[in-house]
Amino acid sequence: MPKRVDHEERRAQIAEALIQVAGRRGLHAVGMRDVAAEAGVSLRLVQYYFETKEKLLFYGLRHLTDRFTARVGARLAAAGPDPGPRATVEALLLASLPTDEESRTFHLLYSSYAILSVTDEALAAQPFIDNPDAAEHALTGLIEQAQSSGLADPGADARTEAISLLAMAATMGTSILVGQRSPESAIAVLRHHLDRIFTTPGTAPNRE
Repeated sequence: MPKRVDHEERRAQIAEALIQVAGRRGLHAVGMRDVAAEAGVSLRLVQYYFETKEKLLFYGLRHLTDRFTARVGARLAAAGPDPGPRATVEALLLASLPTDEESRTFHLLYSSYAILSVTDEALAAQPFIDNPDAAEHALTGLIEQAQSSGLADPGADARTEAISLLAMAATMGTSILVGQRSPESAIAVLRHHLDRIFTTPGTAPNRE
């Protein structure tokens, strides 16, 4: 009896190969032949699952996002059964900083996708991700939740703070990649701003 092929598993295998080779050489320099060699499969098989490079890139972005979601989940699991809004926000932000090989690859490729979509019409014609504002909405909701529980500065604009934190994490992630600052320095800055937004019961928010 012929072995049944798990097509989603095969797509994930190819997407993982894309991430690995792009993490070493840069997304712009990767072709479908390179991905096939990395995955140990034929070019024809890659073309069977992904007719064009743009479709492969888009699926790779989805795969990269799934890996990031799992990374955040692992941080939250380590924080305990009820981590609370601040720990959840911190887990999401710190998971995006390039502090190890996995997160370095994520930050490098996610930034590369954004830049490539500016000049690649085929890639730009597809949605960058299903919901490009998902992280912003999530952080805004967590800050609002903390405010309603007395655990965040009630005078802060939750949406503005969420946008600022995400922009800060993205910029500092790049500064780590280029060697401008250490991961420890970036984490300290992020936690400083989280301390400004979030409070503990009985303490006043730090408005500086």
